Amino acid sequence: MAPPGLTPTETGLEPALSDQVHRPHLGEIVGRVAQSLLVACVAPIALFYVVFATTGVWTAMAAALVWSYGAIAFRALTGRRTSGLLILTATVLTGRTLIALVASSTFLYFLQPIISDVVVGTTFLLSLASARPMVARLAGDFYPMDHELSLRPRIRKLFRNLTVMWATLCLSKALFVFWLLHSQSLDTFVLVQGVSAVTLNVLATAATIGAAVLVARKEGLLAPRRLDPVAVAA
Repeated sequence: MAPPGLTPTETGLEPALSDQVHRPHLGEIVGRVAQSLLVACVAPIALFYVVFATTGVWTAMAAALVWSYGAIAFRALTGRRTSGLLILTATVLTGRTLIALVASSTFLYFLQPIISDVVVGTTFLLSLASARPMVARLAGDFYPMDHELSLRPRIRKLFRNLTVMWATLCLSKALFVFWLLHSQSLDTFVLVQGVSAVTLNVLATAATIGAAVLVARKEGLLAPRRLDPVAVAA
């Protein structure tokens, strides 16, 4: 509390409070990442498989697409920010569905994620030649970034390393799914591809969070851990 007659600015308290506002706790960041991954990746994959197993592949395509656009519409109507990952997922699903419908080919629907992974992985690699690697462009979905912060040496190195990791993941996943598509039945392919996609994304996300937390702590970008009131009183 500021002494009588003095404002928070005059006592130097306002900057400290401002810093805390802009430094989220680790739990908040993990929550944002988990929610984004759940809505954009896990939910449409799970919904696709459930509908595929009950009513067929074409209905499953429509269900996954409706989920993605429904999530975008919900966030827009409630005034919430739409993550870049959700927009990317909706865009990819739209392209896959339209091409499959025009060609009347379910094979093309399942082939397109392979092509998409190759394109995304290549885009990530090419972005390394620019001032803002791809991970740097998506980081604002999970942490309040500004230009000055993005120029810190540790932050720039983190963005480059994570961009390389995700590019490698996408290209490796494309090779695996291509082999799977040509060697397994459709039922087996849908199940294994869905489970492996979720598993790989979760593991890669965990690695991303772990690396980001290490750098964030060194840079002082995370709010201090909340202390237990009982422990403080003791």
